[in-house]
Amino acid sequence: MRPACVAACATLMCWAGPAHAWGDEGHEVIGLIAAHYLEPAVRSRVDSMLAADRTGLTSGTQIDQEATWADKYRDSDRSTTKARYEATRQWHFVDLELTGTDLRAACFGEPHLPPGTDASRGAARACVVDKVDEFTAELRSATTAAQERLEALQFLLHFVGDVHQPLHASDDHDQGGNKKILTAPGSAPNTLHHYWDTEFVARLGAGERAIAQRLMAKITTAQRTQWSSGSAAEWAQESFEVARTHAYGQLPPASSADHYHLSDQYVLDATSVTAEQLSKAGVRLAYLLNQALR
Repeated sequence: MRPACVAACATLMCWAGPAHAWGDEGHEVIGLIAAHYLEPAVRSRVDSMLAADRTGLTSGTQIDQEATWADKYRDSDRSTTKARYEATRQWHFVDLELTGTDLRAACFGEPHLPPGTDASRGAARACVVDKVDEFTAELRSATTAAQERLEALQFLLHFVGDVHQPLHASDDHDQGGNKKILTAPGSAPNTLHHYWDTEFVARLGAGERAIAQRLMAKITTAQRTQWSSGSAAEWAQESFEVARTHAYGQLPPASSADHYHLSDQYVLDATSVTAEQLSKAGVRLAYLLNQALR
């Protein structure tokens, strides 16, 4: 599912580009929120682990920068051997169909990781829910090799964000919104998936740090307590409901085949929902890391 066909113009001249859940900015926001809520000892441990990253795939090794690592790793050989790309590209989403949610089917039958196999070398046909669980188990285990534990952390920093992007947890037989072309006031034509990846994030503020500060200022103690629970499967189901109710549910009638013009109300609603999803992802990422590394 996820080769994104991005509309370059209203005439449907498309190129096949990667679908980055939330884009770099959204993942960086999630990383910054998570860093804020990490226990001091866990924060120190995370920083120390990430400092060992020698791949050079991200601009730095801080949490927010490393939250983009899994996309960079996936795409690092996309134009050459495609080994990393083919091995990991399906780990970023779970296709829960609007016509009937079946988590097992969306997770390719939930293949078990063979004993002694690193999660980073697991089956290519695996969903984000299973990979979050596998990498969390590795991060918890004191017997996990140092390099594998680093990669487990790097993938988790990203995948917890992915599972909160509504169009990475849902599908309307449209490649996760990549076949629906949208226009909106003040924005160029693009796919539904792209709008939820980047357009609605960008409307939250000028840069990832400003957005993260704005969102953290609104997270209440009660919300943090409520959100600091659950499993990847439950988070994916929640994101699916957001997609069903908002991302897909609030779409206007198509103006032509697979073309939609968004109203101001849709944009306002989507921006508000995006703010909450980013906030939940950051809090839950911190919750997961605090549990695994304390």
